[in-house]
Amino acid sequence: MKNVEKYARGYFMPPRQSLKWAQKEYITEAPIWCSVDLRDGNQALIVPMNLEEKLEYFQMLVDIGFKEIEVGFPAASETEFTFLRTLIEQNLIPDDVTIQVLTQSREHIIRKTFESLQGAKRAVVHLYNSTSLAQREQVFRKSKQEIVDIAVEGAKLFLECANETEGNFQFQYSPESFTGTEIDFALDICNAVLDVWKPTPDNKVIINLPSTVQMSMPHVYASQIEYMSENMKYRENVILSLHPHNDRGTGVSDAELGMLAGGQRVEGTLFGNGERTGNVDIVTLALNMYSHGVDPKLDFHNLPEILKVYERLTRMRVGERQPYGGELVFTAFSGSHQDAIAKGMKWREEQNPPHWSVPYLPIDPHDIGREYEGDIIRINSQSGKGGVAYILQQKYGLDLPQGMRESLGYRVKDVSDKLQKELVAEEIFSIFKESFVNVNEPVSFVRYHFDKSDDYRTIVTVRIDGELKELEGNGNGRLDAISNALQANAGISFSNLIYKEHALEIGSGSQAISYIGITDANGTMHWGSGVDADIMTSSVKALFSAVNNMVRR
Repeated sequence: MKNVEKYARGYFMPPRQSLKWAQKEYITEAPIWCSVDLRDGNQALIVPMNLEEKLEYFQMLVDIGFKEIEVGFPAASETEFTFLRTLIEQNLIPDDVTIQVLTQSREHIIRKTFESLQGAKRAVVHLYNSTSLAQREQVFRKSKQEIVDIAVEGAKLFLECANETEGNFQFQYSPESFTGTEIDFALDICNAVLDVWKPTPDNKVIINLPSTVQMSMPHVYASQIEYMSENMKYRENVILSLHPHNDRGTGVSDAELGMLAGGQRVEGTLFGNGERTGNVDIVTLALNMYSHGVDPKLDFHNLPEILKVYERLTRMRVGERQPYGGELVFTAFSGSHQDAIAKGMKWREEQNPPHWSVPYLPIDPHDIGREYEGDIIRINSQSGKGGVAYILQQKYGLDLPQGMRESLGYRVKDVSDKLQKELVAEEIFSIFKESFVNVNEPVSFVRYHFDKSDDYRTIVTVRIDGELKELEGNGNGRLDAISNALQANAGISFSNLIYKEHALEIGSGSQAISYIGITDANGTMHWGSGVDADIMTSSVKALFSAVNNMVRR
């Protein structure tokens, strides 16, 4: 890493800077979305999709709600050409969906492209040529005027071919490698093309400004977009489109700031697939808007299913931590995070607030088809009491007392640490049962009965070291009487009994669960739980469980 001096900033700032975009707080409405998954995305795959896979992917994009879908570069190969003709001839394109095709500014490619579009109900025909300083000097070795001439000649041929071809066409132009182009020159070449096409309110033109290779921080791209937006001819009849790539990892930021700066349309792909580090991730971009209360006009209510289809058809994998779509993006392993989420969810249930504000969850996972159970809180050796308690409450309906949550949390962490693995709900429930529920050794509960004349006088039968014993006790309640019987006759001493119970199920035959905590002579609290169809018996079993956990310690 000693060659830093060979790098220089290859982008160009606008001659006059305006930062109006920086004073806007958030994006207020969805852009026109154009999916380029079937072109940019497909050409970036190790194994490109076949015809059947493309057709299935196209239908998925329609179902999501895309109204503009780039379907390929039909002059590039027979496969691309056949796919487009299949869509048109089999009437697979809904009336409210516009397909888009791409062509270089070369005569034979333009003519082949319009040939492929014969009979298209609605199509955007996208013309491009590269304009950057590096491309002009190193690849084409042409002057600025020669590059402008290429674009203008292509634009004129578009008019000729559109008149000769059955269909309904809208034109789009991209100065490819816009981010490496002098801004005034980019403006000049776009205006030259617009002078040929002369857009009107009924026949608007799309000018697409791609971040073909990211060269700058996002605020520079936004300034470039704002300058183009404010100085472009026919502006009221131009749809300004953004096409960010992700070389610097800021594709989403480029798009967001670019929209603040005047961008009205965004081209991108699901989950950001594309050449090099990819295109802008439309899932992230759309759901970022959603998190601000702005309808993105795309339907990701079942994002896990979309992800499955995407991975199957593209043979690409969405990372576990990729925003919104990744398996673990809503998952907390940290104890403090889990506790905050669990309390936030409980507060939401109690208060029913109008807006979502649960800590650590920017949107409600349910809104995009994710489940609370198994998605939000997962347990490993880093987890805490709040997460463990939340899992048991959501999965099994257990509402553990606060002190018991801590005791169980330590046990679960210890098991996870020793096994070096994440624990699923069933394993956590098993630890809870083995550690706390109906623990009946070494002091075994057998039965109890109360004096008919004195409801708070009891005889409780226990087995200690294999020997049955009947222990008598009095108290100010039934459970207190049994507690006193144990302490007076079995040599067991404890204090500060904490009690809680609730039904496990609703209806006849349902079981009750009780939780009891007791404090030993050293001030340590021990917990136990009892489950039984009879609430009193469940309480007694919980007391014996706590006593046995204390005795065995």
